[in-house]
This record gives sequence, C-alpha cells and structure tokens, in this order.
Amino acid sequence: MTLAHDVAGDGPAVVLLHSSVCDRRMWDEQRDALAGAGYRVVRPDFRGFGDTPAEAVRPYRDADDVVALLDTLGIGRAALVGASFGGTVAVEIAARHPERVSALALLCAGLPGREPGPDLMAFDEEEDALVSAGDLDAAVELNVRTWLGPEAGEAARRRVRAMQRHAFAVQLAADAEAMAALPAGTAADVPADVPVDPAAITAPALVVSGGHDLADFRAMSGRLAELIPAARPVVLPWAGHLPSLERPAEVTDLLAGFLRDPAGVTRTSSRER
Repeated sequence: MTLAHDVAGDGPAVVLLHSSVCDRRMWDEQRDALAGAGYRVVRPDFRGFGDTPAEAVRPYRDADDVVALLDTLGIGRAALVGASFGGTVAVEIAARHPERVSALALLCAGLPGREPGPDLMAFDEEEDALVSAGDLDAAVELNVRTWLGPEAGEAARRRVRAMQRHAFAVQLAADAEAMAALPAGTAADVPADVPVDPAAITAPALVVSGGHDLADFRAMSGRLAELIPAARPVVLPWAGHLPSLERPAEVTDLLAGFLRDPAGVTRTSSRER
C-alpha cells in the first residue's frame, strides 16, 4: 500500500509525520511555509488516518510504509519532522536507516518500546471505555481536552475534533470488517517487535516537549534528548501535546531555523517562550 500523501515545493526533502490524534492536515501551516522557504515538503497519512485506508489484518510497520513512500518518490535522504506518534515513527526510521535522515525534529514524540506510565494508561483506559460504549463524541472530546494545551484556541480544537472523529470512523469500520473476516477464536496479526536504538541515530535532532503535556511524554522527550547523540532539547512552557496546532507560527519559525542549520545542535537545554 502506498500511503496517501501530498507534495509541495522544490528543494531538500522534508517529511512531516502526523500525530495519531490527527492526520496530515495538522501540518497545513508548516507545509505552506516550508515549501515557500525552498523545501520539497511531503505529508503522508498513516494507515487508518486521513485519506489512507486502515489495514487491520496484515502485519505492517508505519516506519516501513514511510520509507517505501520515500523510495516511490525518489527521495534518498530527507529531514523528518514528527509529532507524537509521528515522532515515534521518525525515531524508528532514523535509528534503523540513519543514512536516509539528514535531520530530525521531534515534537512531543514517543519513545519506541517504552511502556506507558500511569497518566497514559489512564487515558487509554478511559478512551477504550468510551469507544466500547459507542460514545464517540465523548471520546473525541477526551482527546481534545487531553492533547491540546490551555492556550489552544477554538480553531485548533475544531481541527483536532474533525481529524480524530474521522480516524475513529475509518479505524472502527476496518476493525469490524477484519473481525468479521477472521475465523472464530482467532485474532488479527500484529507487527513483530523491531528493536529501536535511538543511540544509533546520526542525524542532528531537535527534541521539543510541552510544559503542559502528560508526564509520560515529557519523560520520553527527556530520555530521547539523552539517547540521541546530537540532540538539542527545547521545552515550550506554554505548550500541550500538539504545539504545531497551538501556536503554528512560532513552531514553524522554530522548525525553519532548525532546518536551516541542523548542525548547530548542541546538548545545551533551552527554553523557548
């Protein structure tokens, strides 16, 4: 399966990988600004998000899907920008295929292989209960309330509602179809675990965390900044989990500055206000 995607601009490739709360539309402002700044910007939708159909039976890895898309587009090397789950995927690609990644920007990213802590487990349990009860409106609002920081405006909240509701619809329909196709008493396949070592990443990395994000993600950002050899940690005190939607212009400027000079990364922690 080739991921649904769009491409804008010409120049060095930058790939924008979305959160699992959203789809590629979360990067609208960044796509336009980076394309205008002289980059070839690629935005894919992971399976089950946006315009890419879900795949609930055959095992797959999102990182492999992204690498396959780059091959299809003739892109040998790219900068990766990943938000949340998209950041987890970016870390996996950069660790497994370091020669393919020129720079790595991680916005509130997950750490591959890390078990969820109490905050994330509580969220997962509440979301699962609401979805199982068929109360998708409440499940959507739970996501909006959890993942957007206190300064997020109503426009950002509307966008997250629309993207999350669409993802629920696509994924639940695929799950129902897959379960109906399976013999009784069997379960859908899951992809095999692949070891991911962030210390194998050779690209300079910008590791961004939000001051209002869940403790789990703040801890994972801190650990990624420790493990990736050329990493610069940045804390955004105003941000929740989706800073690129909460203050799009500020995050675009942060990313553009990093992409202009990724080799300028240091291990000195900084706070952006």
